[in-house]
Amino acid sequence: MKIRFKLNGREIEAEVEPNTLLLNLLREHLHLTGAKYGCGIGECGACTVLLDGEPILSCLTLAVEVDGREITTIEGLARDGELHPLQRAFLEEGAVQCGFCTPGMILTAKALLDENPNPSEEEIREYLKGNLCRCTGYVNIVKAVKRAAEEMAR
Repeated sequence: MKIRFKLNGREIEAEVEPNTLLLNLLREHLHLTGAKYGCGIGECGACTVLLDGEPILSCLTLAVEVDGREITTIEGLARDGELHPLQRAFLEEGAVQCGFCTPGMILTAKALLDENPNPSEEEIREYLKGNLCRCTGYVNIVKAVKRAAEEMAR
């Protein structure tokens, strides 16, 4: 089955089987490895991408579901060699340790800041609750999201 969609600002056409997962299309066929296979059951958030600006779990989404829509992966956030404010803040606040959860965290945080440009710590924690991190304890992740929100407000 042929699908067409926008991926990180580029028009894409792909031939997929009806049961192909979006995660597999991105990683195996389009060589975008930012979204990770973590749990495979939608519990960890490591596979998070944005579909029309909303965070989704690509391990639970069929590729055919993105036909005619827009996908943003972590690879699509930086512009002209400049990191997105969230990417910069995660680095500066030490919110990246092993890095496995980072792409999903950043994309989920982007959706939050697009929806609510000045979230409280509680709102950040609530929004990110579907993204698991086994390394950081979340303190620096929350700081990074707050820092990015402040930078983006300027």
